[in-house]
Amino acid sequence: MLNFSPRAAPPRPLDLAPIRAALFDLDGTLIDVDMQQFVPAYLHRLAGRLAGYADPRRIVHTLHAAVMTMLAGTDGECSLEDLLRAMLAEQLQLAWPDYQAGLAAFCREDLDGLRPLVKPHPLARVLVESCLARGWQVALATNPIFPRPVIEARLGWGGLADLPFQPVTSYETSRHCKPHPGFFTDLLAELDLEPQTCLMVGNDTLHDLAAARTGLSTCLLTTWRIDRPGSGLPADWEGQHHALLELLR
Repeated sequence: MLNFSPRAAPPRPLDLAPIRAALFDLDGTLIDVDMQQFVPAYLHRLAGRLAGYADPRRIVHTLHAAVMTMLAGTDGECSLEDLLRAMLAEQLQLAWPDYQAGLAAFCREDLDGLRPLVKPHPLARVLVESCLARGWQVALATNPIFPRPVIEARLGWGGLADLPFQPVTSYETSRHCKPHPGFFTDLLAELDLEPQTCLMVGNDTLHDLAAARTGLSTCLLTTWRIDRPGSGLPADWEGQHHALLELLR
């Protein structure tokens, strides 16, 4: 991952008494994956399944542009899937049923080829189970630039597929990406919880710690820490996986 940090800052006190739900990031938090490798590999393999409708290079360009638009922030008037649908139609004249057929073929034939890019973390499952043992809800708060089957595949490769994450963010149902505040307010609405009762656990100093602006407590896992310009928000707690597990037990 970007900016690997072998040393974690001393853990800060964190009041868990009001917490009722933990929102977990996925990539770099529960699994080890370099998205700078994973995303291009995903786009190129998916484009190969759509090559009968347009030049694969144009497809990759349009899919990448759609991801960048999602990450840049939207007005929330439609799902991210609807945004992608509109861009494919406008830029490639690609009909949505044809895209869905290509995506299904990719998931069936090509998706497992990305498995070597994902490594599990031995404590990830135990961390989630420790939250469940406290009676908390657990949500998967991954940036929803992928369809649900691609998210479920990464959960499976991380040995986490059977855990009761609810909700799971994906482009089919999400309207915003992190760090947009709407990403977090939509999750809070679905969980039917107040922000002070939720804990965001992630490794990205901008995308995940942005939850603090919505009133959530934040844990920064530093094992595969990503520092981005413009974050400027301290975590309520930071440390590596084993230290967070000690806190939760």
